[in-house]
Amino acid sequence: MGVIKAICISEKKGTNKHPVPCGDFLEDYGISNDAHAGKWHRQVSLLPAERVREFNEKGGGVTDGDFGENLLVDGVDFSALEVGSTLKAGNVILEITQLGKECHRHCSIYHRVGECIMPVRGVFARVLKSGRLTPGDEILAFPPSPKRPFTAAVITLSDKGADGLRVDESGPAAVSLLSDAGYRVIEAFLIPDEPKELKHHLIRLSDSRQASLILTLGGTGFSPRDTTPESTMAVAQRNAPGIAEAIRSFSMQVTKRAMLSRGVAVIRGKTLIINLPGSPKAVRESIGFILNELPHGLEILRGGATECAR
Repeated sequence: MGVIKAICISEKKGTNKHPVPCGDFLEDYGISNDAHAGKWHRQVSLLPAERVREFNEKGGGVTDGDFGENLLVDGVDFSALEVGSTLKAGNVILEITQLGKECHRHCSIYHRVGECIMPVRGVFARVLKSGRLTPGDEILAFPPSPKRPFTAAVITLSDKGADGLRVDESGPAAVSLLSDAGYRVIEAFLIPDEPKELKHHLIRLSDSRQASLILTLGGTGFSPRDTTPESTMAVAQRNAPGIAEAIRSFSMQVTKRAMLSRGVAVIRGKTLIINLPGSPKAVRESIGFILNELPHGLEILRGGATECAR
């Protein structure tokens, strides 16, 4: 059990947050009058008060809200939380949606002290249930429900698509198939065939957002720009070759050119990453080949299944 030490908001983006006497938490929005509230996954930001005290003992000299946190909390070990964990305080229920964040530019605090807390210590949440909170309210953390839906992200890789020269039909097709199968698609976007950018997103979606499944679409052929498999292997912690082998095997029954696909399947943490070809037809076929068998593997990664035998 923890205690809320401070509630902070900022009425305008780009300005420091400041403490308020209470906060009205609005379902699927955030804190009333906070500039960062909205229909997205980072509606509320939280920091452990213990880490801020340690920071100030080093000479940081920060006050509540300086790191951009909405809630400063004592007594909750955020490092032990997973995405999907819930926090309950009063009538308010929050769901953890992201661990840490990217530090796009070093702030004045970083330059003064040489460290910043939010990228490595902070967590983000969305509001599941509305209510009013005040400093001093108790807050409880609960692990994710084992029955929660699998989450998925879809990344389409296309230089022409990124330049606006081609409409992405593959990404929406993948999102539709996953949604129909019960997955909660948390992100779907298109990027050029740039290895650095793809690796960045694979790491972010696996580590911070902890997606159950990531599908990449495109970049698996013989073209010099087709480097999706290499980028995927560069962030992998374990290989899962059977999935890519199955996709190629079933695809060979449709076209012999399936042998030219270089797609791979790997594991990073508790996330399964699978490379698929880029065409809408190949995307639909490939997902259809593996969709029924994926949940068991994802359950094993989640820790909810241990036996592969039927």
